[in-house]
Amino acid sequence: MAKYPVPGRVKTRLARALGGKAACDLFRAFILDLADRLRGLPYDVTWAYWPPAAPFDALVPGARCHPQRGRDLGARMVVALAAAFADGGGPVLVVGADAPHVPAASLAEAARSLRAGKELVLGPAADGGYYLIGLRRPMPSLFTEVPWGTGDVLAATRTRARALGLRTHLLPPSFDVDEVEDLRRLRAVIARGEADLPRTAAILADRARASGS
Repeated sequence: MAKYPVPGRVKTRLARALGGKAACDLFRAFILDLADRLRGLPYDVTWAYWPPAAPFDALVPGARCHPQRGRDLGARMVVALAAAFADGGGPVLVVGADAPHVPAASLAEAARSLRAGKELVLGPAADGGYYLIGLRRPMPSLFTEVPWGTGDVLAATRTRARALGLRTHLLPPSFDVDEVEDLRRLRAVIARGEADLPRTAAILADRARASGS
């Protein structure tokens, strides 16, 4: 899932520190690097994009793209998941473009867990949300009454999963890139060779040179 990169409308917390255009350029790099990474993995990939009128397919030519629909993030994920299940059955994994470094090992672990009988997989994010959610079947009630955009998203989702009696598997924790300190984490991931993100790495290197750090 991804927003179409427009200055002032994406990565707004980063934009406060970097400026709207710089934050937008970085997010565009996230999308393009993630698209390249996913193309090299054994999964059918669909991009669910926002806003619905954006020319997202021109950003990732040849990729399957569907507009997001819904009043909030939860509703949009419900629609995106329903479309993915209708396209190819399941299981289905959802990741966001604000985690372009999502480990391939975590994707594989999530897919294995769901195929082995788990009904829900969550990748805990450092901000209290999740960087990945995976399901064996559509489950709209899992996405209602969740405090989106807060640090309680993961906890609320796990509470709902327990109430529904879902067999759940947790992946190793990671992070979304939303704040300036997350850029330092991302630079460390790239430096360790844990994710190939050439466009992102180039922008981060330019920023480091400009700031003298």
